[in-house]
Amino acid sequence: AVARWYDSTITLLHVCSVAPVAAYAPGLPVLPSAILTPGDRSALLTAMNRFAETEAGGSVPIALEVGEGDVTAEILTRATTMACDLLVMGTHGRSGFERLVLGSVTEKVLRKAACPVLSVPRHIADAVPAPPVLFRRILCAVDFADCSMHALNYAMSLAQEAGARLTLVHVIEVPPEVPVGLHETVLGGPRGSREYIVAAEEAGRALLNDAVPESVRAYCAVETVLATGKPYREILRLAAEQETDLLVMGIHG
Repeated sequence: AVARWYDSTITLLHVCSVAPVAAYAPGLPVLPSAILTPGDRSALLTAMNRFAETEAGGSVPIALEVGEGDVTAEILTRATTMACDLLVMGTHGRSGFERLVLGSVTEKVLRKAACPVLSVPRHIADAVPAPPVLFRRILCAVDFADCSMHALNYAMSLAQEAGARLTLVHVIEVPPEVPVGLHETVLGGPRGSREYIVAAEEAGRALLNDAVPESVRAYCAVETVLATGKPYREILRLAAEQETDLLVMGIHG
């Protein structure tokens, strides 16, 4: 849908990991790494072409590529070589021991990619709205760091392009209570959480209001929200409440 919207070309990449089987199943004997034969590569390309035709139906131009090696490194290398404008990946939602053993390819790519990454959760609906109403409600979470403000630029651009509603949220994370007197001797700041929150809200509100230029507000509806608590919880809560179509965040890497 994004490719149709921007008249783009999609490169469909499949990477075959050459890690030994023991890396995925602790306790098993180490087996030789799998190396793709020309027949394997040809079969993969045939399957990928069939997949692309089924999913895209010829509506956008699609190039096919097969890689071998470390999955994360190969994705990042191809994205850099191609000078990608956007990298799109699904997320498996693994957790616990499975994630510890397998690692999270998407998370690693998110932290190291030189271009924006669109991550798509597995439970999202299959039906994708036709452009230009792809993103009606966009939520951008900011902490005012440089990467955060770069993300805001993308969010504003997408919101203006789609005429979407843009919600800008900043979450104040409350520190644990500090014993009276310690602020004065060590931190030199306001005493106690209440004073901290009041000062942070005042500063955050001013920064939020200044973050979006009037020229952007002229093309899309903009709302600013200050929240208090754990940032990831508040961001997810607000995204659910607003039925957000797209969540935009900067990655510190």
